[in-house]
Amino acid sequence: MRVWIRGRRLERVMSLFNQCESMKHSLVSLRFSFSKLNLSTLSQKESFDSREESVMSLFNQCESMKHLEQLHAHVIQTGLDQNLFVMGKIIVFCAVSEIGSMDYALSVFGEIENPDGFLWNTMIRGLGRTRQPEKAFEFYKEMQVKREVLDNFTYSFLVKVCGQLGSVLLGKQIHCSVLKHGLEEHVFVRNTLVHMYGMFKDIKTATHLFEEMPSSYVVAWNTIIDCNVYCGRYKEAIELFFRMWQSGVRPDDGTFVVTLSACAALGELDIGKRVHSCIDHTGLGNVVSVCNSLIDMYAKCGFVEAAYEIFNKTKVRNIVSWNTMIQALAMHGHGDEALELFSKIAEEKLATPDEVTFLGVLSACSHGGMVEEGRRYFYVMRRDYNIQPTIKHYGSMVDILGRAGLVEEAYQLIKSMPIECNSIVWRTLLAACRVHGNLELAERVRRHVSELEPDHSSDYVLLANMYASSGQWNKMARERKSMHIRGVRKPKPGNSHIGFQPSHEVRFRLN
Repeated sequence: MRVWIRGRRLERVMSLFNQCESMKHSLVSLRFSFSKLNLSTLSQKESFDSREESVMSLFNQCESMKHLEQLHAHVIQTGLDQNLFVMGKIIVFCAVSEIGSMDYALSVFGEIENPDGFLWNTMIRGLGRTRQPEKAFEFYKEMQVKREVLDNFTYSFLVKVCGQLGSVLLGKQIHCSVLKHGLEEHVFVRNTLVHMYGMFKDIKTATHLFEEMPSSYVVAWNTIIDCNVYCGRYKEAIELFFRMWQSGVRPDDGTFVVTLSACAALGELDIGKRVHSCIDHTGLGNVVSVCNSLIDMYAKCGFVEAAYEIFNKTKVRNIVSWNTMIQALAMHGHGDEALELFSKIAEEKLATPDEVTFLGVLSACSHGGMVEEGRRYFYVMRRDYNIQPTIKHYGSMVDILGRAGLVEEAYQLIKSMPIECNSIVWRTLLAACRVHGNLELAERVRRHVSELEPDHSSDYVLLANMYASSGQWNKMARERKSMHIRGVRKPKPGNSHIGFQPSHEVRFRLN
């Protein structure tokens, strides 16, 4: 019976269930040693409404798919397997819950004779959360064939999927269907349309749809601000925030998180302080996501002292809080302090370190030149926390070794990686070879980089400069000629600005 339930063979389960000598014996078989669900209270002798009420009360106690499978078997036994309200609860748990199973939702949905609009929409919503969100459109087509009612929820979920897929053509087709069904003015649909065009980086259309809204709620403002940030229009995002503030719409924690990210991207400390003042005014300064964003903003704007002060004042911290502060300290060269924070997490078990935590720790080791510590934490990550290194972790380790001049060891580390190396990590090693004058290894590394990304100008320039430094002028000329033949050009020089405000704001532009 256990095997059949796990294999979704519910018809076999119920056949065996009915053959059991007593219902008590069957219930023991189905419990799987889970006493959480008191299923013995259910009885076929109860009225239909009583059975429905008894089953519904048990859904709040479900904490795993095994609990749900157990309850589902009793739903079938009590004759509620075609009750749309009860089956809706099962499908919501499977399709929307973080611990659910979309495969199980599909099998359950297939057994329902006349699913209503809520069930269809929940299935579309659930499929949009899977690794194959395009399957949601198969249900959409089936709804059309069966002439099911397509409502605002249907199109909100479909528009969201279009944004996830990045399919402009499909998104515009669904937008046309929205207009055809007269749902363009519905607030949920309009917000998801704005978000979809933002994901397409069509900020002009997104802004047009936003501006057409007769009254913009906080969700609409958050959506358009987020779209501008996603498209790299940080200045416009900040302007929208202050426009929202002046219009009298009260921002929520989501508004502040996305606006602070724009301030951090621009390095606008003064504007960030103004946003911080708005946060204090709204009383959202204790929300953990807002605190984390403030820490990140101050750190990226160069005011690490303020970031640390906010971190210390934060009453409730999650792992993101610790990660943000560790990365902030590492970024500003306070490697010892960053490692102290990590030690505090580990020793006092204040949070469970994740892969981002170790990226911050390795970054601290890299900036502080702490090779042995870097090796140790790279090992601890796998041994104590069972975290498998990603390409970013390997890149950080290569950077640590490369900065210390251990370029041969860094090369061997790359060669031993269980995952394919990318051009960024190889290029990190190439730059280290340039700094430490290891021309022989640089030539080997250059061949690896060329296989992955043959037309990156910095690779040619680095190797040519190394040839020049060693007096190998013919090889230098060959690199320059090869660069010219392939049409590889150095990118335009970047620029930056430094802002300070003694009595008035001054800007320096450095090319």
